Amino acid sequence: MTNTSTEPSGLKMVIFDWAGTTVDFGCFAPVATFIAAFADKGVTISPAEARGPMGLHKQDHIRTLLQNDGIGQRWQEATGQDWTEADVEDLYKRFTPRQVKEAARFTDLIPGVLETQQYLRDKGIKIGSSTGYPRAVMEPVLKAAREQGYQPDHVLCADEVPAGRPAPWMIFENMQALGVYPPSHVLKVGDTVPDISAGLNAGTWSVGFADSGSEVGLTLEEWTALPTEKQNERRKLATDKLRAAGAHDVIHTIKELPKLIEKINQKLAAGERP
Repeated sequence: MTNTSTEPSGLKMVIFDWAGTTVDFGCFAPVATFIAAFADKGVTISPAEARGPMGLHKQDHIRTLLQNDGIGQRWQEATGQDWTEADVEDLYKRFTPRQVKEAARFTDLIPGVLETQQYLRDKGIKIGSSTGYPRAVMEPVLKAAREQGYQPDHVLCADEVPAGRPAPWMIFENMQALGVYPPSHVLKVGDTVPDISAGLNAGTWSVGFADSGSEVGLTLEEWTALPTEKQNERRKLATDKLRAAGAHDVIHTIKELPKLIEKINQKLAAGERP
């Protein structure tokens, strides 16, 4: 275990989400897979509906989609009966192998990841990570990230803890594995409401990324092609949603994280806690 007496007086660890935060600008990998899994049962869901519960364990995500009144009605019309937990299991089994292939297609690092990784290394700040993906889905993503130069100190997947986000278990497991405490010296970052909630439930600082995340839901090329006015409109919607969830701050992308860390360290030095 790390001797905390030698740790920096500010933040000791940042725990990153993956899709929409460090890879897969716009968080596209899960969307097509949810749509295809439901289509197998004759149920149409829109990309916006598929994104709704983003950030949850994917099995919880499926259950939440089925609990949507509109989707539930379409399910009943298509199958002739109300959905059950057996249907959740069946959809998850259909989802997972497809998700492995889709996730492997969307592995480009979001601009600023490598620079931020180097900043954290230089400052002696540990790099943890958590995801709503199960381990089987994450393996090709981890391989691709390593090949691009990004390698967190620890990786936790949703199927390796008693419950995924918004539960705090992946955060606590990262802290234990890397010997970091207290939670007030940990920062959780992500692009979804469950990311923010998990950080708050763990007692850490909890910060959202707007531009690169699922709430905006555009590729990097689509985002950069938008006029500034349209960017600001979509950014505001994402920022407002993450702030309403309790985020301590919301920034555009990972590029802005070093400056934010300096601000949080100043707050910690002044005795402020999350």
